[in-house]
Amino acid sequence: MLTQPLLCPNSPSVSSSSGSFFTSPSLFCPTCLKYSYKHKLHASLTLSNPSEGVKEFNFLALNDETHAITDHPNGPTLGEEISFELYNHLLQDFCRVGHVDKAMALLAQMEALGFRPNSVSSTRLIDALGSIGRTLEADVLFQEMIFLGFRPRIKLYNVLLRGFLKKGLLGLAIRVLGVMGDLGTERNQETYEILLDYYVNAGRLEDTWSMINEMKRKRFRLGSFVYSKVIGLYRDNGMWKKAMDIVEEIREMGMVLDKQIYNSIIDTFGKYGELDEALEVFGKMKQEGVRPDISTFNSLIRWHCKSGLLKKALELFTEMQEQGLYPDPKMFVTIISRLGEQGKWDMIQKTFENMRSRGHKKSGIIYAALVDIYGQYGKFQDAEECISALKAEGLVPSANMFCVLANAYAQQGLCDQTVKVLQLMEAEGIEPNVIMLNVLINAFGVAGRHLEALSIYHHIKESGLSPDVVTYTTLMKAFIRARKYDKVPEIYMDMERAGCTPDRKARQMLEVASLVLQQRN
Repeated sequence: MLTQPLLCPNSPSVSSSSGSFFTSPSLFCPTCLKYSYKHKLHASLTLSNPSEGVKEFNFLALNDETHAITDHPNGPTLGEEISFELYNHLLQDFCRVGHVDKAMALLAQMEALGFRPNSVSSTRLIDALGSIGRTLEADVLFQEMIFLGFRPRIKLYNVLLRGFLKKGLLGLAIRVLGVMGDLGTERNQETYEILLDYYVNAGRLEDTWSMINEMKRKRFRLGSFVYSKVIGLYRDNGMWKKAMDIVEEIREMGMVLDKQIYNSIIDTFGKYGELDEALEVFGKMKQEGVRPDISTFNSLIRWHCKSGLLKKALELFTEMQEQGLYPDPKMFVTIISRLGEQGKWDMIQKTFENMRSRGHKKSGIIYAALVDIYGQYGKFQDAEECISALKAEGLVPSANMFCVLANAYAQQGLCDQTVKVLQLMEAEGIEPNVIMLNVLINAFGVAGRHLEALSIYHHIKESGLSPDVVTYTTLMKAFIRARKYDKVPEIYMDMERAGCTPDRKARQMLEVASLVLQQRN
């Protein structure tokens, strides 16, 4: 089973040097999370607030590296008196330019003096935190706003919903919807689309149709975004002909096919091996003047690689770069792994040189690191060494970069290194989400360590995260690899009880496990 250092690393996810008032607890430890969450909220709510009617408060700017006020170009000089209004102005400016750590340090200084930011500043700070995935801190500030009597606008609710659902925190998202209802705030088009996007991606079929029906009742427009999600829903549940029926319905309605619809159609054809049709739609998309984006090329390259058509995949990769699109590092994993399996390291090197000649330096650095992980040189078998090398090249660690590296280690069965990537990510102040933890389940599954995979699944549920259809199918695959077929039907039933609709892959694995169990009996 997992060791205690993994479940409860000592290093906080926000560096103490940032001066932040909050420190985000490790999501690997539900007990620490609950204690820290309660402590943070209590500490913030017991601070005093400005008296009503008082318009200005004079403080001295502090000359401390952990305080952000004197870092601002329009901030006060040492010893200069500043007003409460200036505090709020500086806080909003830090949020606007993306200096979230400085904004949090400024908030800590304000609260230490017994004062709270105004509603505009709080809204900007929650928005800034949510946009970079620091959802727990955003939630604490949101709760304080509600406690202090502020009535947030719909934009703020949508920011929180998007942040929570992106991390799989369905319970917190439902609570936000409850607050909206209690305060009489109506959902708008964006609210429904955020929820719809999550339900489709999580494989929650009933919730998806419930949301669409509610949108129809309330006369919201069912545009291309909604229809693209319906196509994806049918695709993921093995009903690709129904997905094509939706396309005909769209045409009959006279709706112009846009990028989202085209991408859904291309991905549907690709998933079911109809690659000629996918390329035909891709050609028509360009003829109609609809410019392909990174999602278009991701789908085409992924499905061509899975079908073994590497030459065409590399042609598409080159075309993508010729159109000025920045290569997605996630795509590298697919390309490198397929070429590596066939020993075509010369083609890998050629692809790297082409990227570098086009000026894609940052992607080229990540690409080179992934090549090393996949084993030709063995240079970066240690995750910490790999991250340090990427930083030395000037790359700022991001959630996407960590996810790509974790996935690369996971596919090689290097589960200890996958765990280390997630721990390093937490040390950078980035909170793990369901996608990252699904990667960890896969790593343990590939390594034949199904009990550790199961413990990650239990951790996801205990942490307040909501497992999605990928969580369940990855766990089922881990138990099939370990020949523990009797557990597969139990996981399948857990998926149904959780409201996730089993996709075609899940149903196939259930059939395999059931057949083996019948033969044994």
